[in-house]
Amino acid sequence: MLIDMHVHMFPDQIAERALNSLALACKCRYHTDGTVDGTREKLREWGVDFCAALNIATKPTQQTSINNWASSVQSESIRCFGSVHPDAPDAVDELHRIKALGLSGVKLHPDYQNFFIDEPKMFPIYDAISELELPVTFHAGRDPYSLDVVHASPAAAIKVANMFPHMKMILAHMGGMAMYDEVERLLAGKNIMFDTAMSARFCPPEQFEHIVNKHGSERILFGSDCPWSRACDEFDYIEKTQLRCSDKENIYWKNAAKLLRIDLGNR
Repeated sequence: MLIDMHVHMFPDQIAERALNSLALACKCRYHTDGTVDGTREKLREWGVDFCAALNIATKPTQQTSINNWASSVQSESIRCFGSVHPDAPDAVDELHRIKALGLSGVKLHPDYQNFFIDEPKMFPIYDAISELELPVTFHAGRDPYSLDVVHASPAAAIKVANMFPHMKMILAHMGGMAMYDEVERLLAGKNIMFDTAMSARFCPPEQFEHIVNKHGSERILFGSDCPWSRACDEFDYIEKTQLRCSDKENIYWKNAAKLLRIDLGNR
C-alpha cells in the first residue's frame, strides 16, 4: 500500500503550459503530462494506490476557481487539498468553503504566494485552519524558485507550531528542503508532520534515517512532489534505508490513511 501525499496536477487546458512555465522557472524536469488522467496513469505505474493532490492559488483571484476545480476532480483515490491566497480579502471565508466542499486540506506555498510563514498577516488564516481542523501542507525550506530567500525556515516553522498548537501542520520536504541540520535540531520530535517529497534528491540517506528516528515514523508521510519526482524513486530510496518495516508502513500508508480518513476495508 502506498499513499502519495504530495502530488500536483492541473486542468487539462493549462497543464502543458503550467508545467513548461514551472520547469523553466525552477530548472526541474517533469515526469507526467500534468493532467488528472495522465497523472493517475503514472501513479498507478509507480505503485501508488491513493494520492493527495496539492493545489496552489498563486494569485488572490485564483482561489475560488482552483478550489472549484479541486472539488470537481476529487475522488476516492485522489484526495484534493484546496488553497487560499494570503492577500485575498476573503481568504478566511474561502477556508470555510474549502471545508464545505469536502476538500481534504489546504496547501500553502510561501515562495509562490510571497509570504513568510511567521508573518502576522497569516495568523487569522492559521486560526481558521485550526478551527476547521483542516490539515495544511506548507512548502518548507529552500526552493529553486527563490534560492536566495527562505520563506519557511525551520526556525520560523517551530515558532508557528508553538503559536498554533492545534493546527495540523505538515512541512513538506522532510521539514525543510536542503536545511536538514536545522530540521534535525529544531523540529525533529515536535508535534508537526513531515512529508518525504524530494528526499531522494536532496536528503542524504543517513540523515533521513536520523530524522525519522528522532521525529518518529508516526509523524512522517510519504510524498513525491510529482510531477517533479517519481513516487517509485522516493520509494526505492526509503526501501534502501535501515528503517524497520513497521516504520516504513507508517510512512508509506498508515499515517496518511488516518489523516485522510481513508477506509481501506479488506485491503
